[in-house]
Amino acid sequence: MIELAAAAATAVAFVLAVLATFMMRNLAFATGFIAFPRDDRHSRSPKPLLGGVAILLAVLLPSLLALALAAIWLRQGPPSWLPGSLAVHLSGVVAKTPMALGILAGAVALHVLGLMDDRRRLGPWVKLAVQVGVAGLVVFVLRIRLLEMWGQPLSSLASLLWIVIITNAFNFLDNMDGLSAGVAAICAAAMLAAAAASGQLFVGALLCLLLGALLGFLVHNFPPAGIFMGDAGSLVVGYLLAVLSILTTYYHHGPGGLAFGILTPVVVLAVPLYDTLSVIVLRLRQRLSPFVGDTRHFSHRLLRRGMSPRKAVLTIYLAAAATAIGATVLPYVDALRACLIFAQTLMIVLMIALLESADGRGKP
Repeated sequence: MIELAAAAATAVAFVLAVLATFMMRNLAFATGFIAFPRDDRHSRSPKPLLGGVAILLAVLLPSLLALALAAIWLRQGPPSWLPGSLAVHLSGVVAKTPMALGILAGAVALHVLGLMDDRRRLGPWVKLAVQVGVAGLVVFVLRIRLLEMWGQPLSSLASLLWIVIITNAFNFLDNMDGLSAGVAAICAAAMLAAAAASGQLFVGALLCLLLGALLGFLVHNFPPAGIFMGDAGSLVVGYLLAVLSILTTYYHHGPGGLAFGILTPVVVLAVPLYDTLSVIVLRLRQRLSPFVGDTRHFSHRLLRRGMSPRKAVLTIYLAAAATAIGATVLPYVDALRACLIFAQTLMIVLMIALLESADGRGKP
């Protein structure tokens, strides 16, 4: 029954995202939320923004409804049609409600920031300051931290950096039709597998909604895209993946234990992390701001190698899926097999680096 509920949550978010994205496309044209061609984007025609509104609504509305119903049913008694396997979790859902509302509040704050930036481009330091503030809410108020065995100062700092880096990773990755949403969906699916194996219903439910929202948006965003998510979407997607990756339990299932489990989210997110860090290094080497957009991303390199936008996006999907699949089994394996998974991830990243470094002048 829990599996059926998870499928239903994913389906609800998917349908909401499909319908809301269609509505937001029309609203974007009416209100002037249009992305015009820029040097750092491959699109050469104006495209409507506001796709991020649809993604947020597809996650936010079912979440708030579920939290409200859980509180009512716990107080008044669950309805007769609610299966007992779900009713027993009502108290747990209510106990997690403050945390859920805090996470959603952070998503809304970043969404508003993104809308402002999509409408009238803000400076990078303004955006970074808000991101750090939202990350601080998560770490210090909601007490969502990774690596807590390091002690609070180091754990808090690592958590702040992780949330800000992953938030920006998916913002940076949003440079081609369907790219950020598709890679995010792959990462969300891998985290959902880990959460399901751990019996984490709260985290699993949020991941189901996020996965459904991303897939529904992709109906309109897969190349050739009819709408973009904009910063209002990419910041929210990266933030939610960062927070949920901290909340997901990876390390208590098998011989891998804590040592390998804590590295699982790094492997899951290896492709967007590499893309972000490599682009920042390239920009700094040329004494450019790391926050100024350009066409140095993996996706742009593939286009210059002669791929179509669709083939370039599918290639990156496959790379992200390859690392994510390895990550899903990492907590279950012994040291030897874990090393093989790390080696596989490293080889995938090195393959990306070789493709990026190619200048297209080699002889056949």
